[in-house]
Amino acid sequence: MITKPEAGEAGNLEARPIFHFTEKRIEAHICICFIAYKVYKELERIIKLHGGINLSVDKVIDIAKTIPTIRLSLPYGDTERVKTLFLTEKHQRIKPLFNIKAILDKKNH
Repeated sequence: MITKPEAGEAGNLEARPIFHFTEKRIEAHICICFIAYKVYKELERIIKLHGGINLSVDKVIDIAKTIPTIRLSLPYGDTERVKTLFLTEKHQRIKPLFNIKAILDKKNH
């Protein structure tokens, strides 16, 4: 049985009709929705753990969508360089969330 999340925890979750007709597809859809909900709640928890970022999960996601990452593969060899660019003030504001180890270490001390 599927129940609603606790009151006030729904965020931007919306109930929409699903158009799957086999049991396997319905279960897969519900599983994906549950995973998305758990990822959303985990990001919310991490934002609260950090303490210095006073933004909603939706706002953090909107900002993160605009952060460019460059992948550079050199012509000789198998090395690949990856660099995430925090270019704007908004990017800088959520940059600490990209260092999850530091946030978790801060919680444990």
